[in-house]
Amino acid sequence: MIHGRFQPFHNGHLEYLRGAAERSDEVFVGITNPDPARIKPEASDPLRHLPESNPFSYVERLLMVKAAAADAGIPPERLHVIPFPVNEPELWNAYVPPDVVQYIRLFSDWGGTKLDRLRAAGYEVVVLDEGAEKQLSGADVRTALRDGGWEQLVPSGVAEVLRGLQRVPV
Repeated sequence: MIHGRFQPFHNGHLEYLRGAAERSDEVFVGITNPDPARIKPEASDPLRHLPESNPFSYVERLLMVKAAAADAGIPPERLHVIPFPVNEPELWNAYVPPDVVQYIRLFSDWGGTKLDRLRAAGYEVVVLDEGAEKQLSGADVRTALRDGGWEQLVPSGVAEVLRGLQRVPV
């Protein structure tokens, strides 16, 4: 399983998805912050709860994930896109089977927070790209969506989804 806000799903997320897909028969993709009313501030990532950091709905992000998986050649029967309330570990067992391996990338303090929470919940956690530095962020892509030049930052299927949204410049 991978997880993220995917605001929007970008090429860095595609690497993350591919990393998990190469290691698993089935891939769960947990979309975090699925319900805007339940988003909570996180000390290790103080901007993640702000409305401007979360412009896309759960369904819009689900469509992006499915489009990106198709771009990556991941068959739909191997992909399970689910809501994942990352800041409510007490709810995780209602969404994710306990034997699902959690894949994470450690680029920030927030990654360390997720690692600790997932391990505390009893999940096996595999760190992908250990020691690598983040090359692209959702904030970078959101800025490019406003200023132009965003198309090369997202998989082609995601670009199509974004073009279909009324509030995204084309």
